[in-house]
Order: sequence, then C-alpha cells, then structure tokens
Amino acid sequence: MLDVNKIRADFPILSTKIYGKPLIYLDNGATTQKPRCVVDEIECVYTTLNANVHRGVHTLSQQATDAMEATREAVRSFINAPSTKEIIFTKGTTESINLVAHSFCQQFCSEGDEIIISEMEHHANIVSWQLQETIKGIKLRVIPINERGELKLDEFEKLINPKTKLVSIMHVSNVLGTVNPIEEIIAIAHKHDIPVLIDGAQSIQHQTIDVQQLDCDFFVFSSHKIYGPNGIGVLYGKEKWLDRMPPYQGGGEMIGHVSFKGTTFNELPFKFEAGTPDYVGIIALRKALEYVKNIGLDSIKQYEDELLQYCTAELMKIDGMKIYGTAVRKSSAISFLVNDIHHYDMGMLLDKMGIAVRTGHHCAQPLMEALGIEGTVRASVAFYNTRDEIDAFVAAVRRVVSMF
Repeated sequence: MLDVNKIRADFPILSTKIYGKPLIYLDNGATTQKPRCVVDEIECVYTTLNANVHRGVHTLSQQATDAMEATREAVRSFINAPSTKEIIFTKGTTESINLVAHSFCQQFCSEGDEIIISEMEHHANIVSWQLQETIKGIKLRVIPINERGELKLDEFEKLINPKTKLVSIMHVSNVLGTVNPIEEIIAIAHKHDIPVLIDGAQSIQHQTIDVQQLDCDFFVFSSHKIYGPNGIGVLYGKEKWLDRMPPYQGGGEMIGHVSFKGTTFNELPFKFEAGTPDYVGIIALRKALEYVKNIGLDSIKQYEDELLQYCTAELMKIDGMKIYGTAVRKSSAISFLVNDIHHYDMGMLLDKMGIAVRTGHHCAQPLMEALGIEGTVRASVAFYNTRDEIDAFVAAVRRVVSMF
C-alpha cells in the first residue's frame, strides 16, 4: 500500500493554490511534477559539481563525468538493458525517435521500403518518419484500431511484406490509455526478422520495463514523464543496430579523430551524443529513478490502475459522458467529451476550479480524425493523486455540465 500523504509531501508544487483553490493536477500524461530530491539534486550539481563532462582532467570534470555515467548505469538497471553502451542520452522521446528514424533509414532503407506505425501514434512517431519519406522515399503503413481503441493485430500482420524494414509503435496511448500488446507485436515482427521500436513515453512511469524480456530492438522515453528534469531523454538500442547506424549529429564528443581529410567516430554510446549534454539534468534523472524504484513500480501500477478505474466509473455516471478508449488493458489516461461542450470550454472552466487537465488533440491529430472529433478533455493520473481529488474533479465536471 502506498502512503500517498507521505508521497505528496515530497512534491512542493502540490500545495499550490489556483484561483484560491487547492491544485488538483491531472495532466500527468503531459509532464509529471518533481519530487524535492530531484530539485535538490539540480541545485547541488550547479553549486558543487558544475563542470563539463568527458573533457577535463581536473577534479570537478571527473566528478561530473562519474555522476553522469552513474545515471547511465542507473537507466541500464532500471530497464534491464544488457550494457551501458546501449543507453543513449537525448533531449527527449521525440529526439530519440528522430535519431532512430534518421540513422536507421540512412543505413538500412531504400526508396520504396516501408515502416509500420499505428493509427494512435503521437506526432513524434509520425512526422519523424514522414521526414524520411521525403529524404529516403520510404512509405508508411498504418495499423488501424477498433471501436474500443485497440490495435487490429490481424491487420498488422497483413501489412508485413519484404519491403518492411521496421515497426515503430507506442506502448501506451497518450490519448486512449490503451496498453498495446507489444510482446505480441514484437514476436510477430521478429518472426519476419523485422526490428521494433517501442515508444515508452507513457509506460515507463507506470509499470516495470524489461527490455531484455520484451526483446525490443529500441525503447525510448523522456525524463520529465517519470518525475525527472525536462529536456532529457533516453534511447535504448540493441548494440547490433547502433553499431551499424551512422551518427545523428556531428560535433564534440562523438568523434574519434578529426582532420580535413576525414573523421572517425567515437565508440558507443558516445557516437550518438554530440556536444555538451545537459549533464545536470541527466545526473538529477538518477534521483527520479531511485525515487520511483524505492516506492516500487508494482505498487505504483496497482494504485494508479485502481484510481483510473474509480475515476472512469464515477465519470460514467454523468449524463452525456463519452469516454474515448475502452480497451480491456488501459493505463493512466481518460479522454472524454460531455454532450456538445467544447473541450476547451471544459478545460478552462475546470482550471477556474483549480483542476489541471489537458484539452485538444494531444499531438495525435490522425487519431482524432479516425475518432471523428477535433479533440478531447484528458485527465491523467499519477501516484500522488488521491480519491478525494478524483471526487472533486468529477464534481467539477458535473458543475460545468450544469452550466451548459
């Protein structure tokens, strides 16, 4: 059992007042709040450890380098990757996907080759590949969804053909909350010798991830989704792919030797980490991972699933309520509309009552088109949310409905 009151005390922002009302933060799918230990670590690095990494022989540089590399090991352990060589630091999930799209397609794709994605993908996992349609002449194939917001796996296998080079799929939908059967997707793709990238931006904070057990070829996530600093991302990739992929960017650190006659590149993982990284954020990410690990992802998942089910049941008691995404396996997010109330109106009025939710298309316009709507209201929970907050949120939705 989680001691939610104790957990909430670790997050200073949760005591904030919005329009004189206690903040009820239900926009965790967009970004999570940060525990005090993460904030303190950022201050500690800047005031006691600040020096560029991997570049200096002086003490501060060596200490900062060691602290950053300790985070790489912490990430490796957190997702059970075989080696720190397979852990690349980026700016976020979006850059991680762009890195794979650029470098993988440059090395392994020719005109007419195909990448499979799904109808529910975030724009980051659509536009990154569309850029390669222009650059390399590849084609995108799209797995459709059913009326519950679940992938049609029978249609997925039909899309695979000799031109298929990679499958790139989200683990959990940021809109529907659908937990995709990635184990089955990976098994089907590997049966055809096709690598798989998993977008874990909406799963890393809600459940245990074991990349070796999954046997995925790439796994990406963002620090700010798991209570860490913004502007930091992780790309896990199997060494057999990363070794053969060319660098994504050029600059310091990713080189072996530079001359005007030619340049050789550094070994993994540094080949993909050009320039000075946000080592302060990377170091603080370790504190976030330790914080989550100490609470326990199994306990977090159980509590959040119960909270999600309770919230869903209470919302469904409201006349005119329509929830988008009714998959058997769901996590963290509820997207909804009530009658003909515009999602922006609902979101702004909830904000006046101190409740933070997301409104709009959630960077998933093709999904919205498939659903026949422009956008939704999305409430997304975290382990610091409470049943009392859910009750207040549902009461606020009822109040908005009564206004219309």
